[in-house]
Order: sequence, then C-alpha cells, then structure tokens
Amino acid sequence: MKRTLLLLSTCLMLFCWPQSAMAELETAVFAGGCFWCLEHDLEDLPGVRDAVSGYSGGHVERPTYRQVSSETTGHQEAVQVRFDPEQISYAELLRSYWRNVDPLDDGGQFCDRGDSYRPVIFTADAAQAQAAEASAEAAARELSQPRAALKVELREAARFWPAEGYHQNYAENNSLKYNFYRFSCGRDRRLDAVWGAEARTGQPWR
Repeated sequence: MKRTLLLLSTCLMLFCWPQSAMAELETAVFAGGCFWCLEHDLEDLPGVRDAVSGYSGGHVERPTYRQVSSETTGHQEAVQVRFDPEQISYAELLRSYWRNVDPLDDGGQFCDRGDSYRPVIFTADAAQAQAAEASAEAAARELSQPRAALKVELREAARFWPAEGYHQNYAENNSLKYNFYRFSCGRDRRLDAVWGAEARTGQPWR
C-alpha cells in the first residue's frame, strides 16, 4: 500500500511540475517602434522564455496590422515578453528595453512615424509601475536629461493582441529583409548616438 501511495505521489509531482514551472514565469509588455526589432532585441536575453509581436493600448479588438498602421485604433506595435524572474529581473529587462529605444522621441521611433510606433511601457501591477518609474529616472540620469525629457509613456497594461503569424520571429525567418529594413531605418545609428557604448545592452545604469 505504501509503495502504491509513493508511486501515486511521484506521478502527481511529475505531472504537476511543468504547470508549476510555467506559472512562475512573469510577463512584460513594451512598445518601442517596429515590433520585429524589439522582439529580436529582447527574445534572446538570458532568462527570457519567449517574445511575441502584437498590438496593445488601443480600443479595437483583434486588430490587424493594416488597421494599426492606419493610426485609427489607438494601438501601438508592442512585444509581450515572458521571462523567468529567477534568471532576469523585471528591472534588468527594463534596462535592456531602454537601451533599445530612443526615449527622447514620442512621434514614433527611428524611421517609423506615428502613434502606433510610440514607445510605451505597459505595467501589469503596482510593482511593475514602481520599477518602470525608477528605471525612467535612472535612464534620465544616464542621459544627463531631466526626467520630463523622456517621452516613453508609462501606463497600465491593456489587453495584448498577438500579431499575425508572418510577423512572429520575423528577424529569423526573413533575415535579409529584416537586416535591410533595420539598417535603412537607422535604428542602430540612432541608438549609438543616444546611448553610446551602452546601446543595446542591459549593463547596470551608470
């Protein structure tokens, strides 16, 4: 009887473990211009389980790329990041986000102009909101700018709508087109101009 109970207990533990592990992941949502680029910049960070391109912040349900691009939905191109907080903290993830956007531009990002390309940090709860504000203040100090000069909006999370399948993992699936777009858009040149040696890194704030 004891052996049977032990076997049953072991099976239950093995069955439940993956679900428990998944439940420990946390989610962050960021908008920072072209979601192809931001997804690519964040998805390979240690501790990030996956990054999904999509739309958030607007009033239209199940928006399409064409609708969002028309600048009539209120949505921004955004990326939903699932991460393991034991490997990468939300604060560390925020540092990488800031170093991959131009925080001084609220008219879009790089060559992409319009409301749908505005930089936004969508915060899921009070803890994320506090961490986001602390990161904004740290970013301002690093850039020798007043906090008010930073144009990244901090706002409560809205529903995230995944983008069409052809947008997912675009950098990997369409590397030639992606690299040409990124170079032509001047994203990295502007990041280097704003952040210097810290561009595209998650190094501690200076």
